[in-house]
Amino acid sequence: MIRTLLWLLGGVVLGGIIHIAVILSLPALSATSAWDHVAAAGAGPGPTVLSAAAAGQPNPLRLDPELTYAVCRIDLRSGPASVTGTLPQSFWSVAVYSRAGTVVYSTTNRDGIGTALDLGIFNPGQTRLLAEQKLDIAEGLLIVEAKEDDLFVVVRLAPPHPEMRARYEKALAGLKCGTIDT
Repeated sequence: MIRTLLWLLGGVVLGGIIHIAVILSLPALSATSAWDHVAAAGAGPGPTVLSAAAAGQPNPLRLDPELTYAVCRIDLRSGPASVTGTLPQSFWSVAVYSRAGTVVYSTTNRDGIGTALDLGIFNPGQTRLLAEQKLDIAEGLLIVEAKEDDLFVVVRLAPPHPEMRARYEKALAGLKCGTIDT
């Protein structure tokens, strides 16, 4: 009886370990990652305004059809990067993602930022240079440190009315993203 219970307990523990290992390895085994979807959307060096998600159409980035989106791909190998611009008064958010699709940093205009988006993104080496005052950056820059060099930034706007969507997409297209001149 005790021997049977030990075998059952061992089977349950081994099954649990296998289950956890499979669940944790699934993102790495995925044929398409968030980075691949962003690259397919055409995100280049400047901001790419994404088309609105339509009902019944594929939505690989899982976009909310009520929001407008812009994506900037960032490469920190050539220096620190920034995403700057003036956005409308209504709700907006910005998030920095790693190549794997993990959120590195996220904020909204509800944090007291207002309408000005002025985000600086640095890798650890660049942050060290910044701390040693060897990099000259604009005052008021919101500093984000990322452990990876390949990143993408997503800016989301919430138009209060569907008729304002085109104006909000124009505001997103006016964003500047790229390497900071130091």
